[in-house]
Amino acid sequence: MDLYFSPLACSMATRIALYEAGGQANFIEVDPKTKKVLKDDSDFLAVNPLGYVPVIRTDDGVVLTENAAILQHVADKLADSGIGARAGIERSKLQQWLCFIGTELHKSLFTPLLGKTVPAEVKAYTLEKYLSRLEYLDQYLAGREFLLEHFSVADAYLTTVLNWSVATPMIDSSKYPAVKAYLERMKKRPSVAKALAEEFALYQAEVARHKAAA
Repeated sequence: MDLYFSPLACSMATRIALYEAGGQANFIEVDPKTKKVLKDDSDFLAVNPLGYVPVIRTDDGVVLTENAAILQHVADKLADSGIGARAGIERSKLQQWLCFIGTELHKSLFTPLLGKTVPAEVKAYTLEKYLSRLEYLDQYLAGREFLLEHFSVADAYLTTVLNWSVATPMIDSSKYPAVKAYLERMKKRPSVAKALAEEFALYQAEVARHKAAA
């Protein structure tokens, strides 16, 4: 399986899931600015015309996009690891959390706040409208270790998105103690720590590369 990723982007969730489950993949880095595949300077838009990661190409040559679909595919492929969910209500809850993370946190809250060209009034509106999602999550996580009853691909995705809070000082993390404790706990998990260390080093190289090209 090939995994197209950019350092510290939402694609890191799949890396975490693979490390957690002992899975294997060919990690193929994509420059988020140039949309070039680093190893051969090929055009990533030929893989995903929308230009974003993650993308996986399965061993059968099938191309999948979208975090929720990719993470569930990885969970199914590595079912013995337990990072997915049993058929029935547990699987529905997994899908519920993957959708919540993707729509309410990733795209609605963090994407506008992280945008360098997003107007200040848009960021203010985003905080006013979507901080309630963190309040909801904080209440849910109080007294819980994971989103489900065990570590799952939803935790890999949530950890990845919450990690972006280091670049969003306008969010006061002290107001969400359960969320803050969850992230600190997840960062100590071997699969997460390994993925973060590797991708942070690649991110630093990416920043240096962009500065040199400016």
